[in-house]
Amino acid sequence: MSTLEFNEALISLEGHLQSFAMSFTRNKDDALDLTQETMLKAITYRKYYTPQTNFKAWTFTIMRNLFINQYRRKVKSRTIFDTSNEMYLISNSSGSSETAIEIISTKDINKKIDILEAEYRTPFLMHFEGFKYKEISEKLHIPIGTVKSRIFFARKKLMSLLPEYSYSAN
Repeated sequence: MSTLEFNEALISLEGHLQSFAMSFTRNKDDALDLTQETMLKAITYRKYYTPQTNFKAWTFTIMRNLFINQYRRKVKSRTIFDTSNEMYLISNSSGSSETAIEIISTKDINKKIDILEAEYRTPFLMHFEGFKYKEISEKLHIPIGTVKSRIFFARKKLMSLLPEYSYSAN
């Protein structure tokens, strides 16, 4: 694949990359940054692409790995970005205080989580606390596929119970 063909293929994926980035970041500016970083990394590591293989999958994998690495760095620094309209930089240190709206939102969300049946709530909460699928599977003595499906159904149920917190691309 020539440099020109590579660049044209990459540019043609830009819209798909932005959509994929939005699914990770839930923020347009962060999605654009992630898309730009992905495209830069794809160009930088062009020599590692194997011609006649799935180019789209290759670039999406780059994006996924970039997002995971960025997320891990943020967790390590104990800093997160609030995706509300105010866009606050929040420190996860024990000294930070929550606003009244955050406290109410947290209580509302926790009430809805408590409504979930135990078979869905337990794996969901464990995953939310940072347990890996395999660890949840071992602790609950259920197959990994069952863990994944229960977490998926818990998320789906929570999305229907909490429509005011849902993300809209429009």
